[in-house]
Amino acid sequence: MLRLKTLTKTYKTGDTALKAVDLEVPSGQVLALIGPSGAGKSTLIRCINRLVEPTEGEVWLDETELTGLGAGALRRARREMGMIFQEYALVERLTVMENVLSGRLGYVGFWRSFLRRYPQKDVDEAFRLLDRVGLLHMADKRADELSGGQRQRVGICRALIQDPKLLLVDEPTASLDPKTSRQIMRLITELCRERGLAAIINIHDVALAQRFVPRVVGLRFGEIVFDGPPDGLTPDKLTEIYGEEDWEATIEKVDEDEAESEGEAAE
Repeated sequence: MLRLKTLTKTYKTGDTALKAVDLEVPSGQVLALIGPSGAGKSTLIRCINRLVEPTEGEVWLDETELTGLGAGALRRARREMGMIFQEYALVERLTVMENVLSGRLGYVGFWRSFLRRYPQKDVDEAFRLLDRVGLLHMADKRADELSGGQRQRVGICRALIQDPKLLLVDEPTASLDPKTSRQIMRLITELCRERGLAAIINIHDVALAQRFVPRVVGLRFGEIVFDGPPDGLTPDKLTEIYGEEDWEATIEKVDEDEAESEGEAAE
């Protein structure tokens, strides 16, 4: 279980990105984090693994308080938190397989990784993951030869090969077309179910969040203003999170997508 207790982040400029956020994410639960730009979504995710240092509060992963760890203990704790980035964060000159295996850096040590001498069990797992996401045939391709959707699938494999307890996913569909966005969200949620993984997905597309994720948390000005199931995102609640807009159109889009999905399944 992940627990955030009065998590606060104030930058040196005086801007407060998070204001005493309390949040629990049970093991195996997938949660979508929504809100306008500047609401604190990315900051929250990065405070969990301390890519951004919280100003106050606590972050607990099971029985470990992450905010109290020194550098060595934090490196070990980060093995249990896989990160999937908006811009993929792949090494362009390396192959797909090498990028996936880089997810094992926290386990194999510097010299073995530098010489690319990974244990055979890690190599076998990398092949299994690539097969699962449909990229087995591209294992030897360089990362700079891939499309955006393919790069994101490599990023997913790299995170999963860590064998994490928690996935932190930062806008995984922001650079993708609508069809690929749906495929990536479906893949992430399916893999979390298969592996019993908890996940926090920072996503700007409300319709995707409503379609694929069972729990949605809405942030505004660094505070949680909604925490509930997707069907609780009424036009009034979306207005509270984002401001005035024709939210009925967004809700209709979700209904249309669900109907289309049911039609695809029937075929």
